Amino acid sequence: MRNLKLLRTLEFGDIQAPGKPQCLSLRTEQGTVLIGSEHGLIEVDPVTREVKNEISLVAEGFLPEDGSGSIVGIQDLLDQESVCVATAPGDVILCNLSTHQLECVGSVASGISVMSWSPDQELVLLATGQQTLIMMTKDFEPIMEQQIHQDDFGESKFITVGWGRKETQFHGSEGRQAAFQVQMHESALPWDDHRPRVTWRGDGQFFAVSVVCPDTGARKVRVWNREFALQSTSEPVAGLGPALAWKPSGSLIASTQDKPNQHDVVFFEKNGLLHGHFTLPFLKDQVKVNDLLWNADSTVLAVWLEDLQREENSTLKAYVQLWTVGNYHWYLKQSLPFSTSGKSKIVSLMWDPVIPYRLHVLCQGWHYLCYDWHWTTDRSLGDNSSDMANVAVIDGNRVLVTVFRQSIVPPPMCSYRLLLPHSVNQVVFSVHPEKSNDLAILDASNQISVYKCGDSQSVDPTVKLGAVGGNGFKVSLRTPHLEKRYNSSVAVEGVIISLCCNSKTKSVALQLADGQILKYLWESPSLAVEPWKNPGGFPVRLPYPCTQTELAMIGGEECVLGLTDRCRFFINDTEVASNVTSFAVYDEFLLLTTHSHTCQCFCLRDTSFKTLQAALSSNHMSNGESLRKVERGSRIVTVVPQDTKLILQMPRGNLEVVHHRALVLAQIRKWLDKLMFKEAFECMRKLRINLNLIHDHNPKVFLENVETFIRQVDSVNHINLFFTELKEEDVTKTMYPPPVTNTVQLSRGPDGKKVDLVCDAMRAAMENINPHKYCLSILTSHVKKTTPELEIVLQKVHELQGHAPSVPDAVTAEEALKHLLLLVDVNELYDHSLGTYDFDLVLMVAEKSQKDPKEYLPFLNTLKKMETNYQRFTIDKYLKRYEKAIGHLSKCGPEYFPECLNLIKDKNLYNEALKLYPSDSQQYKDVSIAYGEHLMEEHLCEPAGLVFARCGAYEKALSAFLACGSWQQALCMAAQLHLTKDQLAGLGRTLAGKLVEQRRHSAAATVLEQYAQDYEEAVLLLLEGAAWEEALRVVYKYNRLDIIETNVKPSILEAQKNYMAFLDSQTATFIRHKKRLLVVRELKEQAQQVNLDEDEPHGQDSDLFSETSSVVSGSDMSGKYSHSNSRISARSSKNRRKAERKKHSLKEGSPLEDLALMEALKEVAQGTEKLKDEVYHILKVLFLFEFDEQGRELQTAFEDTLQLMERSLPEIWTLTHEQSSATPVLGPDSTANSIMASYQQQKTSVPLLDAELFIPPKINKRTQWKLSLLE
Repeated sequence: MRNLKLLRTLEFGDIQAPGKPQCLSLRTEQGTVLIGSEHGLIEVDPVTREVKNEISLVAEGFLPEDGSGSIVGIQDLLDQESVCVATAPGDVILCNLSTHQLECVGSVASGISVMSWSPDQELVLLATGQQTLIMMTKDFEPIMEQQIHQDDFGESKFITVGWGRKETQFHGSEGRQAAFQVQMHESALPWDDHRPRVTWRGDGQFFAVSVVCPDTGARKVRVWNREFALQSTSEPVAGLGPALAWKPSGSLIASTQDKPNQHDVVFFEKNGLLHGHFTLPFLKDQVKVNDLLWNADSTVLAVWLEDLQREENSTLKAYVQLWTVGNYHWYLKQSLPFSTSGKSKIVSLMWDPVIPYRLHVLCQGWHYLCYDWHWTTDRSLGDNSSDMANVAVIDGNRVLVTVFRQSIVPPPMCSYRLLLPHSVNQVVFSVHPEKSNDLAILDASNQISVYKCGDSQSVDPTVKLGAVGGNGFKVSLRTPHLEKRYNSSVAVEGVIISLCCNSKTKSVALQLADGQILKYLWESPSLAVEPWKNPGGFPVRLPYPCTQTELAMIGGEECVLGLTDRCRFFINDTEVASNVTSFAVYDEFLLLTTHSHTCQCFCLRDTSFKTLQAALSSNHMSNGESLRKVERGSRIVTVVPQDTKLILQMPRGNLEVVHHRALVLAQIRKWLDKLMFKEAFECMRKLRINLNLIHDHNPKVFLENVETFIRQVDSVNHINLFFTELKEEDVTKTMYPPPVTNTVQLSRGPDGKKVDLVCDAMRAAMENINPHKYCLSILTSHVKKTTPELEIVLQKVHELQGHAPSVPDAVTAEEALKHLLLLVDVNELYDHSLGTYDFDLVLMVAEKSQKDPKEYLPFLNTLKKMETNYQRFTIDKYLKRYEKAIGHLSKCGPEYFPECLNLIKDKNLYNEALKLYPSDSQQYKDVSIAYGEHLMEEHLCEPAGLVFARCGAYEKALSAFLACGSWQQALCMAAQLHLTKDQLAGLGRTLAGKLVEQRRHSAAATVLEQYAQDYEEAVLLLLEGAAWEEALRVVYKYNRLDIIETNVKPSILEAQKNYMAFLDSQTATFIRHKKRLLVVRELKEQAQQVNLDEDEPHGQDSDLFSETSSVVSGSDMSGKYSHSNSRISARSSKNRRKAERKKHSLKEGSPLEDLALMEALKEVAQGTEKLKDEVYHILKVLFLFEFDEQGRELQTAFEDTLQLMERSLPEIWTLTHEQSSATPVLGPDSTANSIMASYQQQKTSVPLLDAELFIPPKINKRTQWKLSLLE
């Protein structure tokens, strides 16, 4: 749906040269034009408007002096730096334009009618006056000469296998004699010049020749290959014209055919068969076609026509028409009128071989024209809902308008078409925001027709409805008329090639041919233009001419957006992308299609130029709402304003409508901000947008306007759909995050569960508006809560069954139940209905289920016969609601207690059961005993003892407390049981034994002393537990000073020796591990350095390697360790634990020996630190009993050990080692090697789980343990 628009025209008139021009050629590298005349050759530069070279062929005798000579072909030879010229008398001349040297490289006695070079300039073909074809190499060495007329069809002759012959076919009313009629060939057209025409395929492998057959007098087209072998001959075509052009892409050969009532452009395949055509917009015998020309990329076909003389003294015209094809329909996009006589008569016409849309025209009066075309999509520019999203397509004298807001009509069809008296060359829509549907049309006669959309009193005959005609579609247009306006004009220095405007800022950007951008404000009192400046204040100059320009506000700055024909995209003069195939600016969005088959959408409102540039230039593909995949070759046609539709056109011409996620979400957010819930809901439902966005976009506003939402949606089904999609997830943080996080966050809803809040708020609103109409939605709101309120729902259904409202739109219980069964599983609903203990409700639900009445009716009948509490117990037990079940069973009487107790034991409902009975009842005691026995089975003896004690089962409590060693509680229970003195003493000894097993010597001594009256044994236990001072207290209490000599002193001295031996062992172990750790670290550093040295490149190629190539890799560094535990993950948990124990092995040479040593050193230090309190107590009693020497010895040894460890801490747990293990070494003094090595060390040698080993143990210097009396 694109039109060809004139970008610029380059004109060079009145070239000072002798004679009349006859043909032209191009020198693409020099940018000059070669023109041949009857006197010679002229080279002109159309840009500087000067004649660069003039070579006379008359002086050398190649052309006659009387002016009757003719040049039949000119070709610029790039590799020979010369120009090849062929003259009609038969000379082939090489002209060196720099030296003006002429060389005749060949001559044909019979003359030359055509010279044609292959596209690769390797071969040249000459058509001679003797009706032969001569093929030569680029060095003018003859390859072959053949007759131009051949009797054979060619190598691609069709094969007949016997059936389908003309004689055997059915001929209808013509009869059988039609099979034997000889076809009469029509002669060539009257205006045919009978000259041969030659055209090459784009790859140079084939060429076609159109000649007039001497036998039949009709034209035929023959196809030859590069080896000069005839391939095929065209089928007989009546009225075939001389024009011939092979499509560069190679699929078709274009020619013309004069039919009885029309003149067509026809297409041949390579095998000579016809394949398609289109009709020229002229009457029969009105025009003749001089030539057909394809442009370089095969997209535009130029047709050069001239009027035929029909009346005397009539003014004859020539036309150059540009045709394009889309969706198998040929469009006439441009029509350029010329005269057939005088200076403006066309002499020669050709497309530029390098720039596809540049057309060169040479007129008779030495007048040269160069047209540059580009593709454009003519669409209406409004951004409000009154704009109909019109797109206009030029097709000859018709303008096909498609109204995309109302319907998507694929081309070549349209919504309506405008009929003009002449061929249309340009269409433009009004830039006025309120009149964006009005359009102006410029036709080939330079007449402007303005069409306005609005109410019209009469039917306009020039407006015809297209594919959407009928009662359902109505377009109101006023009668078109030419409006002459005398607007103020502004003189601009330079050639304007495009302009674009912004209706909001009233500014116009003019693009000049040199890339400069000028700014013009159309409502400014001064009519001056000024250079367009970028945010930095410098004038904007585009480095390449842009075929499409637009204005857009980016980050508050108005910028010029431009797209070249080579897909380079510019913002101001900065190139931000090189793969953009089309773009459109709509409202605050920039939409682009790219070569990677994606459509990107960027919001320009909250972005900056740098952010947009980074997003466009980044190679990674984001998966957000801004990007979506599209079909290969898609281009943007238009965006429907205030809607979500984006119209794309495929390469073949068909249309595709997509709803880009970014446009959809932006429009939905606008609707929600305006509280237009209905529009937002309909759009989200149609395009599968999660409906949670209605609430999550702004929860506070939604909850405040719930009634508005319900009244706008006004559909029970739609409200139910909204309920069913509700979930706790905030979709603005997961599925649909805003494109740019706003600095001011939208107010969030109140704390609490979202689903419950919305359900409650909407249910209250619906009950307030019309509870009968929204009954089903109210039921849905109960069901969709986090904990479904099925009992309430069933109760409401039951109420409907009993009291059906008489309101017209009320819902019956039957409908309500059917609706519920869609939301809830029928078995779950049956169970909940049973849980209401309402049998009528149960029956109603059961009837709707697939249950067999033989199953549920006997069960319900059995329940009805039971006593109420037992009935409810049975129901609750059936529904596995055991807490409720024991509650009902407890009310049934004492005879049901055994059954209740069994249920309590089975389901462990002891705590719930204890709340049902008074604490002084026998049932309470039985439940408590059962609870205690259960706790004993679970080895929870102390809680069991407390339960037994609380209910008065003291013997069981005593056993429980004995089992757990709770001696105070056990003795309390013994007192409750009134045990005798001997029994109490025995109990005390039993308790003491258990406490000694638990290493609670002080508690055991207390029990023996106070309850067994065995103070001697108590003293021994205290000495065994190192409670020296408590032992002395008991000795002095019972005045047994002899025990001091016999037991106390020996125990103290023994303990001192043990401490000394322990300290010696700890010190020796600590020193040994510390020495080994330092050795291991030194070995690792040496190994690492060796690896680094081995990896460094040596020799003459060392400068070829980068510095980072010498870094030791993780695999090199830990190669001999990395596989040791590789299969641990697949082993059992037991083996895993075993592997964990073996991981830190103190065996020399183990992989993690340094970590094992650090772990052992840490344990030694922590164990020594814990001895401080014990050493302090033994030092006191050593001093007390005058063992000063032993006390001093112990104090000194302990102090030496502590000092040794304190001094060693910095050596073992070094600060640098901790840093290297935690973070890589970075900084200005770091090299690539050091940084990478630190990363590898962190990766391989320091597992994350062992990080705590690098924290040194804490030695508290404030702990008081020394006895100053011993110093």
